[in-house]
This record gives sequence, C-alpha cells and structure tokens, in this order.
Amino acid sequence: MKYILVTGGVISGIGKGIIASSIGTILKSCGLRVTAIKIDPYINIDAGTFSPYEHGEIFVLDDGGEVDLDLGNYERFLDISLYKDNNITTGKIYQHVINKERHGDYLGKTVQVVPHITDAIQEWVIKQAQVPVDSDRREPQICVIELGGTIGDIEGMAFVEAFRQFQFRVKRDNFCNIHVSLVPQIVCRSAKPVEMPVKEKISMFCHVEPEQVIFVHDVTSTYRVPVLLEEQGIIKYFKQRLNLPIDERPTDLLLKWKRMADRYERMMQNCSIALVGKYTKLSDCYASVFKALEHSAMSINHKLNLMYIDSVELEESTKNEDPVKYHKAWEKLCKANGILVPGGVGIRGTEGKLQAISWARKRKIPFLGVCLGMQLAVVEFARNCLNWEDANSTEFEPNTRYPVVINIPEYHPGETVDSVRLGKRRTVFKTEDSVLRKLYGNVPVIEERHRHRYEVNPEFIHHFEDKGLKFVGHDTEGQRMEVVELQDHPYFVGVQFHPEFLSRPMKPSPPYIGLLMAATGKLDLYLKNGCKLSHRDRYSDFSDGSSSEKELESDVS
Repeated sequence: MKYILVTGGVISGIGKGIIASSIGTILKSCGLRVTAIKIDPYINIDAGTFSPYEHGEIFVLDDGGEVDLDLGNYERFLDISLYKDNNITTGKIYQHVINKERHGDYLGKTVQVVPHITDAIQEWVIKQAQVPVDSDRREPQICVIELGGTIGDIEGMAFVEAFRQFQFRVKRDNFCNIHVSLVPQIVCRSAKPVEMPVKEKISMFCHVEPEQVIFVHDVTSTYRVPVLLEEQGIIKYFKQRLNLPIDERPTDLLLKWKRMADRYERMMQNCSIALVGKYTKLSDCYASVFKALEHSAMSINHKLNLMYIDSVELEESTKNEDPVKYHKAWEKLCKANGILVPGGVGIRGTEGKLQAISWARKRKIPFLGVCLGMQLAVVEFARNCLNWEDANSTEFEPNTRYPVVINIPEYHPGETVDSVRLGKRRTVFKTEDSVLRKLYGNVPVIEERHRHRYEVNPEFIHHFEDKGLKFVGHDTEGQRMEVVELQDHPYFVGVQFHPEFLSRPMKPSPPYIGLLMAATGKLDLYLKNGCKLSHRDRYSDFSDGSSSEKELESDVS
C-alpha cells in the first residue's frame, strides 16, 4: 500500500480536497486502484450536526454515514463508493480509544495521546485503506489521505505526530507528503545578509513581489531586528498593502530603538552579575530576570556578563561530593560585581543561596533578593546577626523556633488549591530615607506584580530593625513587608514583589538598575543626580554619540 498525505498551510479551505481528488484521479488513470480518507480534527463524531454555514453540505454515503463534503469530491472524481470510516474525526478516535480502555484492552496502562491516540490513528488508516471501494471489490493500491485544517492548529497536533511516526512505520518508499500552501509574505532568516539575486529567486519561486521577501540575518542583538525590518521597507509595504494612514518615515520610537541598538554594539565595559538559583540549567526559567538585568546594564552603557550559579553547588555537600564543581561555583561568585537571588520554591539549594547572601552582606557586594531571595536574606540575617541559629521559613521547617518567614494570611492548609498572592499590588514607603524609594523617583507609593505564598513575619520586625535591617516598604495595611534594605552597605535590597515583570528595554526596573549602578560603582552619583543618567536627557532617551551621552560618561565615570 502506498500512502499520500495532503496537508495545508496558512488557511483552511485552501483547496486540499481538490488537490487530493485530482491526485487520485491521475493515479487511477494510470491503472491503479485508489481509495481516499478524510481526516477532520474536530471532536464531533461526524458531520451530522454541523451547520451548513460552517462546513457546507453534509454528504451522505451508502452506509448512511454523514461526512464532510470532500468525500463527495473523492467519490465523484474517482467513481468510487466510500464508507463512514473513511472519514476520521478526533471524536471517533477518542471514542474508540476510550471504549478500548473501558474494555480493559490496555491492561491497566496509563492511556495517553502518545502512543495510544497516535497508534489508533495509524491503525485506523491502515485498516480502512484496505477496504475495497471499486465495483470489482479488489483491495486498493493507493490511499490518498487529506488532513483537514491547517498545520499548526492545536487540534491537529495528534494527527501530525501520528503521521510523523507513520512514515517510519510504512517506510519511506511507501509514504509521501504534499503540502498545499499560500505564501502572501515571506520573512527569511539567514546567518549573513543575502544578496539581491537570492531575494529575486525566492520572489520568483514563491510567487510574491521582491519587496515582500524580507531577510532577517543574524545580528548582534534582538534590538537590531526592528531596525533591520524598517531598513528593508516594511513600513512602506504595510502602508501600501494594508492602506494604513501612516508616514513612511521612521517614528521617534523606532529612532530610539536604533540608538539603543547602536549603543549596545558600542559597549566596551562589562558588568558581571551572579544569578544564584536552582533552575540555572535552563536559562529560560529566569528569562524576565535576565532581560531586566540586560535593560539596566544597557542603560548605563555596560554589557551584561550574567553568570548562572546553581545554588546547590555552593553548599558543603557539593564540596564533599564534587570539590571541583564546588570551587568553580565559588570562583564565579567571587568574581561577581553583584549578586542576585531570584524567586523560587522548595528547599533544594536554599543553603547555597544563604551562603551567597552571607557572602554579599559580609563582603559588601551589591545584592538584590527577589521574593524568596528577600525571604532568605531575612533568614540569613536572623541566623548570623541576631544569633537565631535555627531561624527559618515555615516553608522549609514548619516547627522552627524562629519562624521569620510564614504563610500569607490567605493560606488555609487543606485547601485543594494553595492560596497565592498574585498580581499587581501597592507598596507604601514608610520613610524617605530609602534607596529604593529614590530609585523609583522618590514617590511614596509604587505598584508591582506579586506571586508568593510566604512572607516575612511582622512579629519579628523590631528585632531586625534594631540591628540595621530596615523594612522600608510595606503594603497599604502596614502588615506585609515588601522592601528591606541593609544600612551601611553599598546596595543590599530585598523585595517581596517581582519587579522584573515590568522592566522594559527603555525603562529598566528600578531595583535592577540600582543593582547594576552599585555593581559598577555609580549608584551614589546616580542618586545624587536625581536618578537621571544625564543632565539633559532621560536614561531611556538613547543618543548616538551626541552630547548627552558624553555627559553621561563624564557624570558616572
């Protein structure tokens, strides 16, 4: 049996049914026996309840099957008689698999999309392809399969995966895929800029105008991409293609993007920040943190050198098990100009994070703790400055004698879903003598996004403040500790919220820019200048070598 899969891209209704029918007709004219299968990824069992306005006519087969109208095309083109099982739907497949599971056919195994659903799809196709559809009742030789919908639709993913496996199951010589697509516009990625002849060739073979072929080659930063698109006339194209009432010249915002990209490429100085967490093997886990740091570094004309450190590798247990890994982790920490401990959950790696916080506090290395990072900063201070050796968070030790971090009031044990404090909330600064308040523009109230289930225990606040760890920001009721700062330290700040979620390329997050300023030795002057990077321009208004940038260099150097 030979199988031909016809798929479509960009839009549904692109003409896959006609293509499939035409292919079948051509093959049948060559003397081959051809059958056809239509796959519809909807959950309905059949087309019997469809509105004609949505799917067109409901085609009825000899066996009473109510099916998609494409099967009518197949029958007319190929002069064959199909059956209801020549129309496969998601509903049919799932019903088939669930019935088998209820019957005990899977012998107690966990029934999953892969392999059970995908196997059922393949087996259905193989079985139905063998059913005679010609008047001579002989087994078909060719099966044309149309996969309805558009490649990329979530509802069709199980079928795509099934046929990805199917090609190996029936072997390469017995399977091919024809993809029917619409190409209204192309954006081409490449490692290097592409010459005009290549662009013209793509234009010709994809049946689009040359100006609709846009190349996005590898660039020094993602900030260059909008500039690259504009330089290739994309504004002009959209203006004409969509009849937009816009000017073809670059906007002020795009000019700022260009200046920012230019500045990024000219940066010569580096700033090393150690990110101490437990998900460091997958950097995407801290994507927002990384971007917030990058925004801040770029705003002060420095390249960010972010060093990911697995907090477990800073612990004594690693020293005993793998001393090389332990010393490499500590070597990174010692080289860092600043240290950041981000949010997280679970006890694994917390002792390593406490070690990093202690190092930053004692060595007066700029430090920022976010969410769990702030909570652990409180735990570290309690243990080493208040001499509460067993101080802890109730997340890690419910029976600690000094529960300096506790569940939020909304949390109720035994609930099906744990209570979590989520979303944008207000923080009130209770003093003007706060580094973070100044970084936020000396405003009394700020709003940031939260996501936590534990927070600092307000009963112990006075003990910390007597020793110099000041809780300078709290919620509107004054019961939740939102910002903590350590006196007599270049920059030791903890925040209960997640400021990285609101950081933007042209408006860096204040806590993060404070960390970068302190790490490069420029925080005092930055605060003295009213948190402005130049006398004339805002820090977000990047220039391309003009006087304001020279002022910045002289101001903060």
